[in-house]
Amino acid sequence: MTSDNAMHELRLETDRFGPFRFAVGVDMDELAIDLTRADDAWRMFSASPLAQVANQLQREVLVQSVFGTNTIEGANLTEEETGRSLDLDPAQVQAEQDIRVRNIQSAYDLAVRSAETPGWTLSVEYLRQAHAAICRDLPHPDNVPGRFRDNPRERPTVVDDAAHGGVYRPPQYGGDIRRLVEGLVEWHGMLVESGVSPLIRAPLVHLYFELIHPFWDGNGRVGRVLEATLLRQAGYQYAPFALAKFYQEQIHRYFALFNQCRKAEVRGDAHPNHAFVAFHLEGLRVVIERLHERVNNMVHVLLFEARARQQLDARQINARQYAIVRHVIEHRRPLPMATLRADPRYQAMYLGKTDKTRQRDLRRLLESGLIHQDEERRLWPGFVRSADAGGGR
Repeated sequence: MTSDNAMHELRLETDRFGPFRFAVGVDMDELAIDLTRADDAWRMFSASPLAQVANQLQREVLVQSVFGTNTIEGANLTEEETGRSLDLDPAQVQAEQDIRVRNIQSAYDLAVRSAETPGWTLSVEYLRQAHAAICRDLPHPDNVPGRFRDNPRERPTVVDDAAHGGVYRPPQYGGDIRRLVEGLVEWHGMLVESGVSPLIRAPLVHLYFELIHPFWDGNGRVGRVLEATLLRQAGYQYAPFALAKFYQEQIHRYFALFNQCRKAEVRGDAHPNHAFVAFHLEGLRVVIERLHERVNNMVHVLLFEARARQQLDARQINARQYAIVRHVIEHRRPLPMATLRADPRYQAMYLGKTDKTRQRDLRRLLESGLIHQDEERRLWPGFVRSADAGGGR
């Protein structure tokens, strides 16, 4: 990409909002290292054995992403509760918090379908579709799914707050909003034709979409879906949606950067959007590295499970011991002995067995290295290092 940002500008005049400029607005020389680090992280992640854990990884990313983007908008569901909402039968989805979760998943499904459609390009209709998916069945006095804002003069829209850099009044008139949304789509097409990296295009579309703020509600969720769609179309898997969790973790920086870039544009800074794009690249690298580590851990668990199965098949451990190993793995955190003994499955396995049999089974598992026990008598799977398990068996 050329460093001449001026050739990638689009200036529009609106009826009531005044002039509006779409510009790359970044210092490509300064971003070169960030881009390289994100690309390097992606290449390493792509080379990992994704096929073995694809379904589990996709599920985890979905839950974390829906949790992240929903929490940014003020939802109070935990990550675990978010997962349960995603598992609900559609006929059971009635509470507003469950509808919000379902809608975000629907928007993600739309993003993936669109990104994988040959020849797909960003369009005004896609923005409407994404908003309709996110806001379906959610009560709001003005927000109609898929319909742009057109504020009555007595009801202005303002966003942000003093804590994040000030209050911003986006375009209010529906005609201006439509013109700017069409301009955003046109400008993105210009960037594609000019060969601008999707790692630059995606956050810029996200940034300008939020500045236009075209809908009464759901703009943040739509903006993050747009960004994820463009990255997904460019071949990036998992990471585009995982970015929502990073934004949620960095929520104050995330909100403040919209105002920071907006004010930099007003001041006439040479690279007004640099900070947001750099933040996006940092987040992308962080989430890719997390995903890479998670994949490695998942594969490690698979190998460990295969080892336990081999010992069962070789009759080096019995079915009860194998079930205990599986239980410890599935618990996903240190398993206290009292919790194990209280589990109905454990009690059923040892119904009619003596305590000596229980102790012998446990001792054999400890000796085999399939599980560890820390000083608090909590059980850990054998693939966890002794130091992590509280100092050994």
